[in-house]
Amino acid sequence: MTTLDQIMAVMDEAFEPHWGEAWTRSQVANSLAMPHTYALIIDSTGSLTLTAGVREPAGFALIRRAPGEEELLLIGVRPRFRQHGLGRKLLEAFFSQARQSGADRVFLEMRANNPARGLYAALGFEQIGRRPDYYRLGDGSRIDAITFGKSV
Repeated sequence: MTTLDQIMAVMDEAFEPHWGEAWTRSQVANSLAMPHTYALIIDSTGSLTLTAGVREPAGFALIRRAPGEEELLLIGVRPRFRQHGLGRKLLEAFFSQARQSGADRVFLEMRANNPARGLYAALGFEQIGRRPDYYRLGDGSRIDAITFGKSV
């Protein structure tokens, strides 16, 4: 199973269609083809890898690196593996990778009502911006995007 296959296996289960947050296979493939984008894959035991090889992926993080910073583009954990600390472990690995690459700050953006906000705050992310009506939902309504930053 390739890294792309692993991400898409998680994506298919982890993202509620109503919110429109899941990426298509081609969007993920195009991102991974960029030289400064990488993925972290985690299995149900909490083992992490930067390459394909996880037998049953439980979650992933898709990350873009830029000089002095890294951005969490997307993170997902399969519902049956939630509440086991895997999202936290992915985020901590993200911080570690960012430090190793020389980043000073990490960023992410999420919809305003995302339940992961509590985890992000617990790990030191602070709100640094808001984009009103940024995301369009399946029913046509809109919701704000919130940008968070953290020093690493």
